[in-house]
Amino acid sequence: MLPEFIRYLEAERRYSPLTVRNYRRDVEQFLSWLGTDDARFDPRRVTTGQIREWIIHRTETGGISAATMNREISSLRALFRWLHRTGAIEKDILRPLASLKTSRRLPAFVPESRMSNIINECEYESDEFETERNSLVILLFYSCGLRLAELVGIDRDDLSADRTSLRVRGKGDKERLVPILDEIREKILHYLEVIERQKICNSEEKALFLTHKGKRISRTAVYRLVQDELAKAGVQGKKSPHVLRHTFATHLMNGGADMREIQELLGHASLQATQVYTHNSIARLKEIYAKAHPREKKGE
Repeated sequence: MLPEFIRYLEAERRYSPLTVRNYRRDVEQFLSWLGTDDARFDPRRVTTGQIREWIIHRTETGGISAATMNREISSLRALFRWLHRTGAIEKDILRPLASLKTSRRLPAFVPESRMSNIINECEYESDEFETERNSLVILLFYSCGLRLAELVGIDRDDLSADRTSLRVRGKGDKERLVPILDEIREKILHYLEVIERQKICNSEEKALFLTHKGKRISRTAVYRLVQDELAKAGVQGKKSPHVLRHTFATHLMNGGADMREIQELLGHASLQATQVYTHNSIARLKEIYAKAHPREKKGE
């Protein structure tokens, strides 16, 4: 059963390898809790009550958060919806279950003043391969709002011939075009010169971002280099590629960009996912109000 379900996620749903891996792990954990495995699993014997017991077990005994539990519920939802669609079960037993309520956290982002200093540092040209690569990684995350998997998956031919736009493959293998600013275009051209001159890419590897051996850089390596670069710049709190994506969206929102445009640039399937950035803008407005409004200043 599980191999067929995984093939469905990969071929029909076109989920990313990371999402498929998470779904597999969640389903295997659930089967283990039931005391069975894929070979002996009979989905017709599972009840909605058992799913509720599983949720209680995971949240109370396992101590996981509501957000993590909702992701695991989504994995089981996908499984039982697929089983129902294929006729393996008569009804979808997860349909009556609602997701757990979660507290809405504002996305972490880097303040504009701090980000401006980081960008200025990244725009300096160097003939050192690793320095140029790392700087371009930061610049593309911030200027294009990319996800980690999207950046790692960029091939050199995803760049337009004039290097003014980038084709990005997002979730569900959906493609979108993202504009490239002039200064980023110059950085890309210089980086391509460096890898050619130093013969970094001496094989048929198509990736834009490479290791010293000319292979596509890994997600882990990119995550670490972003952490290191942001730490060196004095960024406080969480330091990750997704923080740079949040920073891109928040700064656009604060600058007056239309929410629909931000949605398109981020590759969000729905506007609801983009609306979270309005909260950051409101938080910023409150901060400005507290500092500038006469009635607030009286309390100083």
